[in-house]
Amino acid sequence: MSSNKKKEEEALKKERHKRWFLRFFIVMIGISCGIAFLPWLWKLLHLDFPLLQSTLSNALIGGAIFLLLAFFFEKKLIAWIRNLELDMKKRSLTSLLGSAIGGILGLLVGSLLSLPFYRLQIPFVNNVIPACIMLLCGYLGYYTIKTKGDELNHLFRRQEKEKSTSTKGEVLERKEGDNFRKYKILDTSVIIDGRIYDIAKTGFIEGTILIPKFVLYELQYIADSADSLKRVRGRRGLDILNQLQKEEGIQVEMYEGDFEDIDEVDTKLIKLAKLLDGIVVTNDFNLNKVCEFQNVKVLNINALANAVKPVVIPGEQMTVTIVKEGTERAQGVAYLDDGTMIVVEEGKNHMNETIPVVVTTALQTAAGRMIFAKPLHTRKNLKENVKEKE
Repeated sequence: MSSNKKKEEEALKKERHKRWFLRFFIVMIGISCGIAFLPWLWKLLHLDFPLLQSTLSNALIGGAIFLLLAFFFEKKLIAWIRNLELDMKKRSLTSLLGSAIGGILGLLVGSLLSLPFYRLQIPFVNNVIPACIMLLCGYLGYYTIKTKGDELNHLFRRQEKEKSTSTKGEVLERKEGDNFRKYKILDTSVIIDGRIYDIAKTGFIEGTILIPKFVLYELQYIADSADSLKRVRGRRGLDILNQLQKEEGIQVEMYEGDFEDIDEVDTKLIKLAKLLDGIVVTNDFNLNKVCEFQNVKVLNINALANAVKPVVIPGEQMTVTIVKEGTERAQGVAYLDDGTMIVVEEGKNHMNETIPVVVTTALQTAAGRMIFAKPLHTRKNLKENVKEKE
């Protein structure tokens, strides 16, 4: 309890320091604005008091006005600063540097555009309007690099590769870029499932396995969940990622970017696949359908598992163990080693017994494969009864 109290006290101290620093910063801005603009305001209002002509009085008035504004808007400013800190923690260093460079370029463009306003001898126009133009251009430059930096990076990379291939003088021409379907982008469900590690070890997945950072954040959120089942699934997914990264012969990369204008992880995956010409690897049936609708290549682990299951035809005999009752009367349920469910007619009478059965029907559905069978001794009894009647 004492450690928790100390942490709370430290958090409160940090909060107080932030508030005092914010107030001091706002007061300094108010003093600067008071010295710069209040004399012009007094002239505009025709106020010729000697006290108002003093630089010290203008500084004090400007600081006092901004201090009052700080008390009114303090909570909103602190909330904005917190959101800014969280955003900076989530983003990579290259993304932050790119946004900073975009802001600097925007300020340079704004300064060039505001040059004509500086030459005008109008008090408000030659001071305030250039500052507004520079701030607006700086923000536009920062926001453009922040939201479209990944697309610009992809565009420059593609142009560089096109130049390099043209200088080499290759005979064969490719309509697609070099990254076309090179990246296999994993979603959260297929990582938690775990079979992707075994498939990758066999070498059936070529190219580079790409783990987006927003998928990693979702896995971390599931691993920290209060629900024990979700927590186990999330930790299993993190273990699978570590195994993939340590396995020799498997190329694993992290994608540091994010699409902050999109909330859903599945939508981010689809946009990233379009951006990189990649393939989404999943076992989510709904995501599979959405990818197909948006012409995004998708690999479904469940479809692969169904494709490699052994083919079972009617009349084939096998030995199974009845483990539970079926939904219909007298039915029993058994499972193959690969998890395929077998519904055995009259299998309820053979609970927890290993019996020979004969396949009557095999159905293939989107959810998987289902087999219907009957105990072998019932079929023999039927044949014997038919012979006796004849």
